[in-house]
Amino acid sequence: MTKTLMRQGAVTFVLLVAVLSVLLPVQSRGQDAGTARKILTKTPPVYPTLARSMNIRGVVKVEALVAPNGSVKTVDVKGGHPLLTQSAVTAVGHWKFEPAAHETREFIEIKFDPE
Repeated sequence: MTKTLMRQGAVTFVLLVAVLSVLLPVQSRGQDAGTARKILTKTPPVYPTLARSMNIRGVVKVEALVAPNGSVKTVDVKGGHPLLTQSAVTAVGHWKFEPAAHETREFIEIKFDPE
């Protein structure tokens, strides 16, 4: 019975390593800082009064579709507290990026801290 448990453990380990080797490269490609466009104008978000009074803090993650001329076409929320997301979307919508040959998608994290 001990040999059976050892074999099951070894098989589980091999499967775990195989799954991680497939998933980890995908995550690192998505976070490639070398493809991000430089921000020329960065409007800071307004901290919502209700969120500040409730001492709500956190990170809002958004994806901005940036036109070739550097203007933000759309901003989609990818995560964050509902009381903070609209402020982040509004701020990023006013940002200006460096020009590029084509549209890009920029992943942005906005940190809110009432202190």
